[in-house]
Formats: sequence, C-alpha cells, structure tokens
Amino acid sequence: MGSALQDSRAPASRERPVTYRGTVYPWHCDQVGHMNVMWYVGKFDEATWNLFLLAGITPGYLREHRRGMAAVDQHIEYRRELRAGDVVAIRSEVLAMEARKIRFRHEMTNEETGEIAAVTTLLGVHMDTQARKACPFPAGIVERGRQLCVTPAADPPPGPLTHP
Repeated sequence: MGSALQDSRAPASRERPVTYRGTVYPWHCDQVGHMNVMWYVGKFDEATWNLFLLAGITPGYLREHRRGMAAVDQHIEYRRELRAGDVVAIRSEVLAMEARKIRFRHEMTNEETGEIAAVTTLLGVHMDTQARKACPFPAGIVERGRQLCVTPAADPPPGPLTHP
C-alpha cells in the first residue's frame, strides 16, 4: 500500500476522513463523455452513509430504534469534469450537529490530478420512522458528530439551519 492511501485512511486530528473511493466507469458518462450528474449524487450518497457510520448513525442503530435520516436540503457545485477511468475520493466533514439535524459537506477529488471535481453540502434530519417526524439524536451521536467537525464551533457554518 502506498503512503498516500495509508495517510487518508488514518487522518490526523481535525482532517476530513475519506468516506468514499471509486472509479468513473464508461456507463457513468453522458453523451459528451463526462460523468452524468446522477452518478455524482450516488457517490455522494455512499459517502454520506460512511460519514454517518463514523458519527454512530449506523444501520443497526437505525433499524433497532426505528429511526431514519432524511435529506431536506442539498446544494452541489460542479467544478471539474470527470471522465471514464478517473479515480475519485470523497472527503467529508460535519459542519454543524444539533439535536435533530446534521449539516455536512463532501468534497470529491480526482485522485490523479488532485483537482476538486464537485462539492456538496447537505442538511439531514433525524427521524422517528413510525411517527414520521423529526426526533432528537441520542447524546452520544451528537457528541461523535461534533467531534467530526473540522471547523471549530466558533466559526458558524454557511447558511442557517432552517429545517425542523
């Protein structure tokens, strides 16, 4: 294993962990040869579940406690084209962790060039799947989520947390 892979698997304190690694396949590309937007969203979604795992929002927790997560806001900025064969990684960070919601950011990079291909910011709400409404996270998950914040709490995240 190369040192770059080892470094990204064991991030130093306050660095953004790698939450996804993958490749752009030819069937991910549109008629002009670039990765189609649906695949950016899919890769970001996979990164989300890996970030949630780090925060303690595990599949087991969600099933056992009849909880779920709902994305209520997402913004994507496309910066560089990706083509078939490109190897990508997504690094993630929690921007804000509150009682019922989590705002987080993913940054997708072309691992060969180091260029940022896309960035997305999402707002997720913790839900009671039976009552079908927002509910508080357990204190331990809130604490773990806050530990994943790369930006110190004194620096407010962009935009207000306006959803439930």
